[in-house]
Amino acid sequence: MAKTRPTHGATLNRESRRFNLPERESDGDWLDDRELVDDGPPPLRTTVTVEKPKTIITRNASPDIAFDRSINPYRGCEHGCIYCFARPTHAYHDLSPGLDFETRLFAKPDAPALLREELKKRGYVCRPIAFGTNTDPYQPIEKEWRITRACIEVLAETSHPLTITTKSDRVIRDIDLLAPMAAKGLAAVMISVTSLDPKVAMTVEPRAPHPEKRLAAVRRLTDAGIPTFVSMSPIIPAITDHEMEHIMERAAEAGARAVFFLPVRLPHEVAPLFRAWLDTHFPDRAGKVMSIIQSIRGGRDNDPNFHTRFKGQGAWADLLRTRFHIAAKRYGLDGPRIALRTDLFRPPAGAQGVLF
Repeated sequence: MAKTRPTHGATLNRESRRFNLPERESDGDWLDDRELVDDGPPPLRTTVTVEKPKTIITRNASPDIAFDRSINPYRGCEHGCIYCFARPTHAYHDLSPGLDFETRLFAKPDAPALLREELKKRGYVCRPIAFGTNTDPYQPIEKEWRITRACIEVLAETSHPLTITTKSDRVIRDIDLLAPMAAKGLAAVMISVTSLDPKVAMTVEPRAPHPEKRLAAVRRLTDAGIPTFVSMSPIIPAITDHEMEHIMERAAEAGARAVFFLPVRLPHEVAPLFRAWLDTHFPDRAGKVMSIIQSIRGGRDNDPNFHTRFKGQGAWADLLRTRFHIAAKRYGLDGPRIALRTDLFRPPAGAQGVLF
């Protein structure tokens, strides 16, 4: 069996060929096919490259997504979640969706200034901006770069609504900004908790905070008056699905308003990475896990179709939904989604506004 890095999720670092990009020369630091030494794999250094985009608000017109705009302060994610559907985006940079995604990160320090300029544009229509829809806005590098916080400061200044999805308790650092916004109906947070078993969590999400820290963050946010939800996404059949009711019970105890879930998705390069991860960490049930996933996804590793991609189909998907609805009602977690206010938005003041 290949030796693995306990602090990283992917067991592979194969390059994607989906975009017919030229071959990348190895740089002598981490090599895709580097031989392992006797005492384990060579250490990987995390690097951060400054990215200078022209705009920072990403728009989408997907009919099955509840938001139409988002901000991603970072590309790549240190948390190393093996199931992360954002992994294939690293292929655009001629980098591997595997270990490169976890160690070769991109930061956008101009994001707050770009956001301010976009909000000032004539005709801008205010709707909630979602953070954490691609990579986690509170991954470890946020401690030093503070790009997420700086963006929230702009939104707080302009009374612009926002939602945050994260699996990090680092979000409580920004309670001083989020609580006043929440008091005006401008902020909501979703914390991801996929497993309460530390051994499973450190394998599935090796560099994300401990599940108990995340539940403690739910309590801190709730006590501060910030509407907080828990996401059990993704549910991994035969690995985490048995924890559904327990997670919901703990979420209710922590004060969560509601809980949501999605069956695991394996788009593009995520599927082979996930299969290799199963073979390494759960060889006793790898075949069973993939069989169930394929039954949920219409016989394939992944279903990319709108509306069904987030729900799944078949007996297993129906069973998960039934269990979820019963538990949600039992623990009082079946409330409606929160509607954030948009009528309070005021564009940032320009240079003239500041002077006069």
